Formats: sequence, C-alpha cells, structure tokens
Amino acid sequence: MGKKKFIQNVTEALGLDDFQASSKKKSIKILLKKLNGKKEVLDNSLKGKLEKKEKKGLEEEREIILCHIEKGEKILKKLNS
Repeated sequence: MGKKKFIQNVTEALGLDDFQASSKKKSIKILLKKLNGKKEVLDNSLKGKLEKKEKKGLEEEREIILCHIEKGEKILKKLNS
C-alpha cells in the first residue's frame, strides 16, 4: 500500500476532518497523532460498563486503528531513511 493510498483510506475510514496534505512526512505525523488520540478515546470508552455488542464493536475499531498506526509508522520510518 502506497503512502497516498494509506492516508486516503485512513482519513475516509475514520472520518478525520481538517486534514491538509502538505509534505508526506508532516501529513503522516499529523495522521498518526490523530489516530493515537482516537485510540486513547476508545481505550477510555472500553474501561466503562458497556453492552457486549458495543464493547465488541469498540474493540474491533481499536484493532483497526492499531493496524493503521503500525502501517503509518512503517511508512514514516521508510521516509526518514
């Protein structure tokens, strides 16, 4: 998956607004910051009492975000090299 496609897929999937495409490194860093913020919100939500279906849905969303964070970090590492 290329850098452009990764950024486009994640922004569409998570509905992140105010995303400016400046340089690739800067864009990916901003995206990773937003993903980490969203992950923190999900972690806090999972600590509360939830129904089984809600909890499962939040856990799945958290796993997707973690996957995107890993991919983003790999791409950023390639760009820094």
